[in-house]
Amino acid sequence: MLRLGQRGFDAHEPVIMAIVNRTPDSFYDQGATFHDEPALARVEQAVSEGAAIVDIGGVKAGPGEDVSAEEEARRTVGFVAEVRRRHPDVVISVDTWRHDVGEAVCEAGADLLNDAWGGVDPKLAEVAARFDVGLVCTHAGGAEPRTRPHRIAYPDVMADILGVTLGLAERAADLGVRRDAIMIDPGHDFGKNTRHSLEATRRLEEMVSTGWPVLVSLSNKDFVGETLDKPVKERVIGTLATTAVSAWLGARVYRVHEVAETKQVLDMVASIAGHRPPAVARRGLV
Repeated sequence: MLRLGQRGFDAHEPVIMAIVNRTPDSFYDQGATFHDEPALARVEQAVSEGAAIVDIGGVKAGPGEDVSAEEEARRTVGFVAEVRRRHPDVVISVDTWRHDVGEAVCEAGADLLNDAWGGVDPKLAEVAARFDVGLVCTHAGGAEPRTRPHRIAYPDVMADILGVTLGLAERAADLGVRRDAIMIDPGHDFGKNTRHSLEATRRLEEMVSTGWPVLVSLSNKDFVGETLDKPVKERVIGTLATTAVSAWLGARVYRVHEVAETKQVLDMVASIAGHRPPAVARRGLV
């Protein structure tokens, strides 16, 4: 069972993690939830639509204006505290690679540290252990935070993903992070070109078979856009198709912008797999 905050999630229970950007320059919403009130409204909507986790980020993933640790904390710490006050049962995740920011948000009530840059700050796992919170261990191909890959190559991309994420997960467990609060993430787009991300998706079952819960962050990413030749705002269908494949292959947690649409996809896949009954069953019965 995966245990995060006050919640426990069974083996066949898909978990939606809703993205809440506290940045003025995010690639997807261009700062729509930078200010408190729209961001809090986003949390309310996401929870009502079925998100069990909200993932709060204070720095956009891509290149842009420098954001200090102090500014990242200013954007996230108080907001985490307010979300904790309003939603005592929701799992609060914070997307950060910095241990000092991680410590501040844990003190404010965070339940999970989403380290999207693959352990670039090794002290972040120590923070997770000290505060008894969860940790996402991501493959980023050794990239520096907020950089884009350039002519990156792997002899075997999934072998590299497994080597890195399993190493990070075992190190975190050795430091004292609960094993049932650790997830591994193939890191779509991070340190990868589009073909790498497609192969990682195709071979996702290899990650699932390790026994660690697998988180996928697919939502409207560049590999979807390049595969279909679509701009950011036209990538939802491709994202949902990738989500369905990932669900069939056994991913557990889905970091998304579109919560309601993702929930329908995950419910449908779960029902086809036999893990969830239909919401209603009338056809041929009445």
